[in-house]
Amino acid sequence: MGGHKEQDVARQGFDVADAVPLLLDPHGMVTSWTGGAERLLGYRAAEAVGRKFAELLVPEDAERVPDLVERCRSDGDWAGLMTARHRDGRPVAVMVRITPTVGPRGRSSLLVLLSELAGSPGWDMSRVVLEQMVAGTSIGIAIVDTELRFVWSNAALEQYGGGPAGRRLGLRFADIQPGLDAEAVEERMRHVLDTGERVIDYELVGRARSAPLRETAHMLSFTRLDDDRGRPMGVYYTVVDVTERHRARQRLALLDRAGEHIGRTLDILRTAQELADVAVPDLADFVIVDLLETVLRGAELPPGPLTDSDRVPLRRAGHRSLYEDLPRTAVETGTAVSYPAGSPPVRSLTTGRSWRQEQLDPLAPEWAATPGGRESTFLELGLQSAMTVPVRARGVTLGVTTFFRRRRQNPFEEGDLSLAEDLVSRAAVCVDNARRYTRERDAALVLQRSLLPRRLPEQDAVEVSACYRPADELTGLGGDWYDLIPLSGARVALVVGEVPGHGIGAAAAMGRLRTAVRTLAAIDLPPEEVLAHLDDLASRLARDEGDGEYGDFPGRSVGSGCLYVVYDPVTGQCTMAAAGHPAPAVVAPDGTVTFVDLPQGPALGVGGPPFEAVELTLAEGSTLVLHTDGLLAGGKPSPDGTASPDGTDRERLRQVLQGATTALEQSCHAVVDMLVPARPYDDVALLMARTKRLGPGRIAAWDLPADPAVVAEARRTSTRQLARWGLDELVFTTELVVSELVTNAIRHAGGPVRLRLIHERSLVCEVFDGGATAPHLRHPRAMDEGGRGLLLVSQLAQRWGTRFVPDGKIIWAEQSLTAPPE
Repeated sequence: MGGHKEQDVARQGFDVADAVPLLLDPHGMVTSWTGGAERLLGYRAAEAVGRKFAELLVPEDAERVPDLVERCRSDGDWAGLMTARHRDGRPVAVMVRITPTVGPRGRSSLLVLLSELAGSPGWDMSRVVLEQMVAGTSIGIAIVDTELRFVWSNAALEQYGGGPAGRRLGLRFADIQPGLDAEAVEERMRHVLDTGERVIDYELVGRARSAPLRETAHMLSFTRLDDDRGRPMGVYYTVVDVTERHRARQRLALLDRAGEHIGRTLDILRTAQELADVAVPDLADFVIVDLLETVLRGAELPPGPLTDSDRVPLRRAGHRSLYEDLPRTAVETGTAVSYPAGSPPVRSLTTGRSWRQEQLDPLAPEWAATPGGRESTFLELGLQSAMTVPVRARGVTLGVTTFFRRRRQNPFEEGDLSLAEDLVSRAAVCVDNARRYTRERDAALVLQRSLLPRRLPEQDAVEVSACYRPADELTGLGGDWYDLIPLSGARVALVVGEVPGHGIGAAAAMGRLRTAVRTLAAIDLPPEEVLAHLDDLASRLARDEGDGEYGDFPGRSVGSGCLYVVYDPVTGQCTMAAAGHPAPAVVAPDGTVTFVDLPQGPALGVGGPPFEAVELTLAEGSTLVLHTDGLLAGGKPSPDGTASPDGTDRERLRQVLQGATTALEQSCHAVVDMLVPARPYDDVALLMARTKRLGPGRIAAWDLPADPAVVAEARRTSTRQLARWGLDELVFTTELVVSELVTNAIRHAGGPVRLRLIHERSLVCEVFDGGATAPHLRHPRAMDEGGRGLLLVSQLAQRWGTRFVPDGKIIWAEQSLTAPPE
């Protein structure tokens, strides 16, 4: 058959025990036929004898017969594979051997031996051939007897140590490979002897005699040998060196572990520590990670490695040691570290290239300065081999990672450096992501601090505490806000609101509304009018930004909610209005919790009926609880998107408030912790205000007739009151303010006039009249006879203004005190 292998019989044995013999004459004609040949090919002797041997083969093999006959006559034997043709036409694959013979009368013939290939693995090999095979292979092969002692081994086994084959005879595995787990190997040999089951691809890891300084891996397979009666004679086993495959698998496993454990958070220091944790002990005995200070701050870095002229301010970001005594040379995480110029870590930073040294100079000092100022040598630390790899990501150098090994017998190789570079490059991307996140989060937090009150202003109307928990854990920003705004007459405005969405977009929209609320509060509008103006503002913003079509914009003013409350500590009166926002809860001084029956106005910008306000009087020591809807829903968004809580939500809040402590700040945080998870689905803002009352001794009021002559009496009365309060230093300015305000009220407004002085953190002078027009500040010319009253008041007072009440207006002026009242 075309393409069959041919073997010289001198080098290839051929077992004739089961072969079918034929005789051919020198011309290739069949001269003798046997019963075996008839069984093999189906031809009777009468049909086969006298035919050419080539006629019994398939055409492509038949063409080869004349050359083979001539070759055997002149050169000797031939052996190979052919395909014969059975009498019924089917092909028969046979092993063929042709050898010349000489008969008794000196007649030459060719002896042909045929052996069917069907059911046979191939040629039956002679011992000579088998010995050549096992001697020439690169696979180590050995045979042990039933006592597990070596009785034969090939030359290839010598490459793994233990000496030549003759020296092994009579020894056991532990005698020739003491650095490997001989007990496990012999256990498998006994199992094969006892059961006859083969053991294939058993991986043995350790230190073979051929490489006592490095860990190697070998693949062993065991097969039992039986005698002709089926009794065990010993075990035949093969050995293949798979060290490179084992190391490659270890490296892949380490990289997989790195992908799983490095970068699980966006914390720079934790990511650096995760890199050190993963590398020890599989790659190194001691690892330190140092990052640039600018990286820890999240600052933007120039591309490329650092220049030689750059000072390299580094901080220890992570370290891990396999040994308890080695951390004595490591500084604490976050501590500044420095390396001398020209040291390998600095070279890696400035060149952007890795460095490796198999054997460190034992007397050289360690590169980094050690705690206490004493330099430790590598010999003292026991460090033998080192690598430095720059931490680089997206073309930017972030720091350097240094790897050490203590064991002299296992220095870092080139493959270890390649693995370290892969490991550090993966960690570098995570570090850079954490750096970028730090920068973005810091920018977001700056925005947040600028939009939310950093601290609530001091005042005497309420004791207040606030808590804010955003749903966006990455930026810490959301659309909920709270505020406390001091108003005229010792009053305060308490505000809580929320903007749909999360993140920077929602925070920006919230900032616009909060600014608008503070502006409207400054002109002393009542709560329902403040919300009406906010509603108009939200509608205008929607039109300006695309008629309300926001697409995926994460924050918008339309649909926002707001609760605006004004509390007067003089009267205890509280006025509030809501736009698509939950009504507040009130905790009475005795601990009773109620919810204000507050009409729900529409959300801002969506349109609807006008906003309504309610008024109620609060006892001193009552606590107003203003919150966004995320608090009642446990941080989860309401299914229907409304802000109105159901009875179950309110009952949960009621129970928490009833069990709150008397300390307001502790109560505020306890309420949020008990009702809201650490990572809520919706932003949560909570503002708790405990009401106070101004004592009667801090308020003085007089009803004045509409007579210009009363102005002098008003001045004298105010002076006596300031003397009782110990505010003699304010007498002169107060007399001028009272005189101007009372005179204007009598001259320009009809009806009764009322003067009130309030001694709070400032001195407030209020004059009520029944007029409906607000006074305007003028800048009179030199020859004008009047118009200087309000100008004078504005110069003398810290603040002044006008607010309208149902039956008139109040003009007020506020003067700062040198010290707050006792």
